[in-house]
Amino acid sequence: MYVFERDEPSTRWISVVFLQGEEAEELLATIEREGPIAAIYRLREYDHGDATIETALADGYVYDAVPTGSTDHTIEPFGSPYALTYSDTFGYVSLLRRYEDKAEPERVPSASRALAFAGRSPRAFADDWPPNPASAAPPSRLNRAVAL
Repeated sequence: MYVFERDEPSTRWISVVFLQGEEAEELLATIEREGPIAAIYRLREYDHGDATIETALADGYVYDAVPTGSTDHTIEPFGSPYALTYSDTFGYVSLLRRYEDKAEPERVPSASRALAFAGRSPRAFADDWPPNPASAAPPSRLNRAVAL
């Protein structure tokens, strides 16, 4: 049995805009007349880049998958960062955008602490470091221990 892991970070979705009632009627009519891609083009005007991300994160409008209900139509155009969901039954339109959740960078422990974990002395570490052939350092200074 093989287990495959994703190399890229997990895709999440942020809410760009959610319109309902009278606000959504015009867009639902646009979807009926021109198709859902036309609605995506109009709704993406609500996307203000980082400000949209910050607002979605602050308000909790971040999802692991595109949220849909049983009466929703969902359009996720190939190559587009957007997904459109809409419901004629409940009269709403929603635009979401892919959001690559950037993990916090790992903190690197100090070199002496890292070497202690590795069970090696700083001298052994410096001796293993390959010299740079393009280095301008004289041969007498190569392969010397370095205090970190």
